[in-house]
Amino acid sequence: MRLLCATENIISKPANIDLLIAKIRRCDVCAHSVSPLPVEPNPIVRGNTSSKIRIISQAPGTLANASSIPFKDPSGVRLRDWLGVDEDEFYNEDNFAITPMGFCFPGQDKHGGDLPPRKECAPLWQEPLTEAMTGVDLTLLVGMYAVKAYLGGNAKRNLTETVQHWRDYGPDIMPMPHPSWRNNGWIKRHDWFAEELIELKRRVRELIGS
Repeated sequence: MRLLCATENIISKPANIDLLIAKIRRCDVCAHSVSPLPVEPNPIVRGNTSSKIRIISQAPGTLANASSIPFKDPSGVRLRDWLGVDEDEFYNEDNFAITPMGFCFPGQDKHGGDLPPRKECAPLWQEPLTEAMTGVDLTLLVGMYAVKAYLGGNAKRNLTETVQHWRDYGPDIMPMPHPSWRNNGWIKRHDWFAEELIELKRRVRELIGS
């Protein structure tokens, strides 16, 4: 299945992944928006030409923003458990690239939850990243924003059905729920997901080795 983001790329493509990552880390487009970012821009992205697994998630949270390290929070602990990897393996860019739909922490709503990813990011960066990351063998679409952007009309009626039917998208793409605490209820209600993680862990280990 060809991985395409349903957004229009409006920037010229840097020659290689290193230049692209450097350009993303300097991005401050959302700071100049009509509704500017509520914090200083701090784009967080990881990856190189050797990255075997690409994680397309939502956006950095408060702890990740403070450390400038993606998934350096309880969501990351859960995600690494789902993948069956330790921190050293997870943060080895030869193993994992992390390219969220929004690269900067978007701020929080009145209930203390994170706001959605900024809409400026994906149209600028997702397609160039896909084209530059030629070594990726498995892409994990983590959460509804990534699923909607990349699966579009191929997604099922909702995230639950899409995750349940992940095999429909081929061996190189897997839709997943977000590992946030906000999904604790979803995880408890859908105990079949734990069984699907056995296959995910097997595939991850196959790609990154022991």
